[in-house]
Amino acid sequence: MAAKVYVGNLSWNTTDDSLRQAFGDFGNVTDAIVMKDRETGRSRGFGFVTFNGNEEAEAAIAGMNEQELDGRRLRVNLANARPSGGGGGGGYGGGGGGGYGGGGHGGGHSGGGYGGGGYSGGGGGYNSGGYGGGY
Repeated sequence: MAAKVYVGNLSWNTTDDSLRQAFGDFGNVTDAIVMKDRETGRSRGFGFVTFNGNEEAEAAIAGMNEQELDGRRLRVNLANARPSGGGGGGGYGGGGGGGYGGGGHGGGHSGGGYGGGGYSGGGGGYNSGGYGGGY
């Protein structure tokens, strides 16, 4: 079963290819993507790497978390690790509960993210709290 890894604190210079190459030593990378701003095309500072299995993903987390890539210290964890109890959303314009403009808006700047819903995992992850309010 495929396992997706969240990679945060990416340099704006990191590309899909350099992300794939950096994580290739830990197993078969089936997908690597740096998330970009829709309007500017600039990196949003995080991405995802997908492996064939959980063992490869765990090895990548152990081997790459807190390591440097393109001059930045990475934060790496399982992308599927979301808090239970209806978490998600958050972030400016994120879908789900609590983004700017209310629940389920999905518009704005982040617009959901990779795989729908974007990453909004716990402890200090990207968009972990987000704006959370509304006007």
